[in-house]
Amino acid sequence: MSKRALDRDRFAKCRALMDRGATAGEQAAGEAAAARVAAAAGLSLAEAISLVDAADRRFHSDAASQDERARRPQARPTYAWAEPKQKPHPITVEELLRQKEADAAQKKAAAARQAKRAPKGDKDFDRWAEEAREAQAMRDREWAERRKQREEAQP
Repeated sequence: MSKRALDRDRFAKCRALMDRGATAGEQAAGEAAAARVAAAAGLSLAEAISLVDAADRRFHSDAASQDERARRPQARPTYAWAEPKQKPHPITVEELLRQKEADAAQKKAAAARQAKRAPKGDKDFDRWAEEAREAQAMRDREWAERRKQREEAQP
């Protein structure tokens, strides 16, 4: 199993559920989830807990007072979803024409591939299909005539 960094946020959420779950089932699910997160980092659950607890102790044992900590700027992680979106650039006529040409070329290539895959005509099948179409057309005409006669017979 490859080792990677412990996902501390996810581990903290799982550990909170493990420690403060409302039911025994929730606590067991939290423990299992925390164990999976720890295992993904190549750690046992106990190792991950001790690692996180040691980091928390180092953070809280800082000599600076609470007021100094509040005044000190905190480095916050940046997330792509939190960044403002760039304004879209309007599309030019040249770009639109290039896209249309590329689309037409793609459709042409797809049609050529389909033509290569299309089965060759079977003369017997083609003859049978034509006869079937003619028979169906005859049945349709007879049905239409019968319907017309019924409509004329009704006042």
